[in-house]
Amino acid sequence: MTRFLLVPGRGVPFPNHWSRQWARAHRDYRWAPEPPGPPYVAEDRVAALQSAVAASAEPAILIAHSAGCLTVASWAGRFTGPVVAALLVTPPEVPDTPRQRLPFRSIVVVSRDDPHGSFGHGQQLAADWGGQLFDAGPVGHLDSSSGFGPWPDGERLVRTLAVPA
Repeated sequence: MTRFLLVPGRGVPFPNHWSRQWARAHRDYRWAPEPPGPPYVAEDRVAALQSAVAASAEPAILIAHSAGCLTVASWAGRFTGPVVAALLVTPPEVPDTPRQRLPFRSIVVVSRDDPHGSFGHGQQLAADWGGQLFDAGPVGHLDSSSGFGPWPDGERLVRTLAVPA
């Protein structure tokens, strides 16, 4: 059975955020860290992700939003585990973003008008991480303030990752 680990950004996702809706709708979705919330301390988030990944030998798909994408990339540079894929949604543009190729399949979702990262930056991260780029169009930061509670395209992308390559 595949595990699904939700890796939050720097803040607590609002109740109507797609990641919170997915966590409520799917019993096999877990937060890493549990519960999500501030402050964002990279080392703490990477350690929490490692703990969640190492908790089982079952394959895992990581679903990360915003700064959670950086947590995943940092984790992949330091640890290994039964991670088979990752959905990396609107990674922010920050200095010192990890850029090594990820050792698992990934889809990097990039917005055309994200206030936290340019489309070009997202394209470059997808290439650096060895991921498939998904152009989400003009969707802001793909969060509650951008109008995203339900996100059917994201659910479809997760299903794509759940099928072995």
